Amino acid sequence: MKVLVDALIEWPRGVARRLEWLAPLFARVVTGWVFLGTGWGKLTHLPLVTENFANWGIPAPGVMAPFVSGVEFAGGIFLLAGFLTRISAGALGVVMIVAVKAAQWDSVESLQDLLGLEEILYLALFVWLAVAGAGRVSLDHYLERR
Repeated sequence: MKVLVDALIEWPRGVARRLEWLAPLFARVVTGWVFLGTGWGKLTHLPLVTENFANWGIPAPGVMAPFVSGVEFAGGIFLLAGFLTRISAGALGVVMIVAVKAAQWDSVESLQDLLGLEEILYLALFVWLAVAGAGRVSLDHYLERR
């Protein structure tokens, strides 16, 4: 039994400890890059985004469209750098919740539909980053050590 525990639990745990810096870095780079791009796209097409927000019933679309676009753009940059990661991930998580409610909720008929949404996958990553933090390869880590 000890051989099985060592092979199936302890060995992977040891490997994971050596690579613990990789998971938050990878999550930050992927989500940061995506939201840098979506934020920039929204910022450069604000009239269309504002119209979409109005059609989805988001209050004050003229204010919320540039705000959300800025959150996505700045949040993407901050995640890439690992700067203010918990705050950025939290803000982007809220954006994902609102996106699901405003733009996707009417098409959700089951838990499977909800969990299959791209926004929910991003929300899961943002919750993890908000709780776990940026990891060792980040400006947050550098600033914490100083």
